[in-house]
Amino acid sequence: MLRRLLRRIQDFFGISPAESRGALVLILLSFGLVWAPTVYKWWVLPLFQDDTIPFTIEYLDSTAALIPGQSSQFGQERDFARSTFGGNDETPARPTRLFIFDPNTASPDQLQELGIPRFLALRIEKYRQKGGRFRRKEDLQKIYDFPPALFAKLEPYIELTSSTQQPGLPNAGFEENPTRETTFVPPNAARPFARPTPVAFDINTADTTQLATLRGIGSKLSARIVKFRDALGGFHSTEQYSEVFGLDSLALAELRRYGRVQTPPQKININTATIEELSRHPYFRNRKLNEVIVRYREQHGPYASFEAMKSVRILDDATLKKWMPYLAF
Repeated sequence: MLRRLLRRIQDFFGISPAESRGALVLILLSFGLVWAPTVYKWWVLPLFQDDTIPFTIEYLDSTAALIPGQSSQFGQERDFARSTFGGNDETPARPTRLFIFDPNTASPDQLQELGIPRFLALRIEKYRQKGGRFRRKEDLQKIYDFPPALFAKLEPYIELTSSTQQPGLPNAGFEENPTRETTFVPPNAARPFARPTPVAFDINTADTTQLATLRGIGSKLSARIVKFRDALGGFHSTEQYSEVFGLDSLALAELRRYGRVQTPPQKININTATIEELSRHPYFRNRKLNEVIVRYREQHGPYASFEAMKSVRILDDATLKKWMPYLAF
């Protein structure tokens, strides 16, 4: 099971057996880091929770009051929530009155006079300073924490006199006219990327830039192709392209059309190669088989040809045919 998983990692990333083991460790560590917060929240944290601490609104308000610079804002928001939604019947310190107003131009003092709490009035002012505009009455509800009940109370008094035009920019194109479609094209707009026209190339000497000119092959696939090619020592046939993990039918068709095998692949001397050297090749991943080949060579002498390798009984014709372009005697 573990060997099969390591082989899949080797095929996917085009790496050596030693690198695949390191990649597996990194993958397991990544999964552990991703799931650690969930495990801590549901299994570890309940073991240390103190049920004697009263996590009530009053307790949280008293705790927030201890934070420097935050107590006034938190207290004001809580008092407003209580007075609005029935927490207590305290009378607001500032008298309120209703009048027609424009949220795009009303000052924070005028907003407070309408019954909007100070922290919301300042939030509306900050929203306008950053370029925000209220174009419809309902836009006022986009202000964070703006109570729906308060909006329903103020909606009849909202009059947007400047919602369709920014100050100093007459007819700047902000009209909400459903019958008019406007398209703004910047003068220095970047032109869409044009893929270079592909030309035939030698697959065994091509770099990632040449491969990326083909349709269906991006930077990741081109790097994977080069890595697999270098591990092989070069392709000897276009049929080997299908062995690269992740290539779809379009990418394979493009690669077979423009990728030519013009340079012969590098070969391994079977009579001098060690077990480790053989194992680094994608076609010689079976270490036990490599040990048998080397031990047989040490006992019976160098291999003279492929016919001599057939004496190793565990080697079948299909395996020898696959190895043939990469072995030298």
